[in-house]
Amino acid sequence: MEQQSVSVQPAGLFRNRVFRAIIVSGLFLQMGIWIRNFAVLLFVMEQTNGDAFAVSMISVAEFAPIFIFSFIGGTFADRWQPKRTMVWCDILSAISVFAVLVTLIFGTWQVVFFATLISAILSQFSQPSGMKLFKMHLPEEQIQAGMSLYQTMFAVFMVLGPIIGTFVFQSFGIHISIAITGTAFLLSAIALVFLPPDRKVESDAAVNTLWQDMKSGVQYVLSKKELSLLGLCFLLAGLGLGFIQPLSIFLVTEQLGLPEENLQWLFMVHGVGMILGGACVMMFAKTVPPQRLLLFGMLVNGIGIAVMGLSTNLWLTLAAEFINGLMLPCIQIGINTMILQRTEEAFIGRVNGILSPLFTGSMVLTMSFAGVLKKEFSLVAMFETSAILFLIGMLFMLPLYNQKMASNTQQVLGSQE
Repeated sequence: MEQQSVSVQPAGLFRNRVFRAIIVSGLFLQMGIWIRNFAVLLFVMEQTNGDAFAVSMISVAEFAPIFIFSFIGGTFADRWQPKRTMVWCDILSAISVFAVLVTLIFGTWQVVFFATLISAILSQFSQPSGMKLFKMHLPEEQIQAGMSLYQTMFAVFMVLGPIIGTFVFQSFGIHISIAITGTAFLLSAIALVFLPPDRKVESDAAVNTLWQDMKSGVQYVLSKKELSLLGLCFLLAGLGLGFIQPLSIFLVTEQLGLPEENLQWLFMVHGVGMILGGACVMMFAKTVPPQRLLLFGMLVNGIGIAVMGLSTNLWLTLAAEFINGLMLPCIQIGINTMILQRTEEAFIGRVNGILSPLFTGSMVLTMSFAGVLKKEFSLVAMFETSAILFLIGMLFMLPLYNQKMASNTQQVLGSQE
């Protein structure tokens, strides 16, 4: 209770020291990540002449660590001090990127996969710590608005990131691109230094073993119906997204018959939609429940994916991509708000560490076979299968929607006691 009274800032989110530091850190991280992602993608496309398997392995390197390390990272995030964890993760990410750069200069080109892999592993320890800081320092009534602003930042980079990443790679090459990525991670660490000092948290970390903490996290998720159903939704949506995540570039080159560089424009349209969607969610943050945002966003995105798979017209594909971007903040903000509002602070890391692998693990599973399946089936079949799985996942949210609408008032009253 003492912590809550300190964290409430009536003057607004941007007067919150923690929120400002996380936003500035996020800006540097997004800059580095987008430059890295597009540099690696275009570099691998050059080296392999557009081999679908090689391209899909980039996404595997990015998302596989989430499946493998997320639960462990989330458990440690509940045991460790969040500021120190985030700073050291960014520093180690920068060191690993510079090590990859040195190896790339004197070794083989395949090492670029490690630039994505290592930082993705470290982010599994850093990301849940950031969620804990939101829970610790933002009052509950500001969480959804804070998440809206945070996701809007990601949306801005959906527009600018592909353009910047493509420009940097084409202008300076892979070596400079990787160097900029490492520098951006270091700047993110510097921004996080301005977070308030970690407070000493009384926990069972000194008594319980790591295994006991992990076990209690699983029991906590299973004891809450909303979190369990959210996990089933994550599982099916992840399976669906895995089919299409590594194949977006082939949607441009094969379905639309355009040069590969035009992928950046699909990302740009998607990002514009995300910016507008995030702004809309901010406007209605206090009136629209997060479960309603999530349901509506999943329904529309499922339809949008189906349209993209069938379309051979550039403008129809762009329109579907825009609508998907418009609805994506509803999904992201709805999910994060539900997790933060319905999870005790001591379990934030573990809940995030359990739900994320369900989504990402299933996505990595289908992603790993996406390049092979594309050769056996049509690109259209891949996108339509994804849409169907996405809509089935949405159905699991219907009981959650009804339950939360009925119990929301009771839970809010309970939290005020």
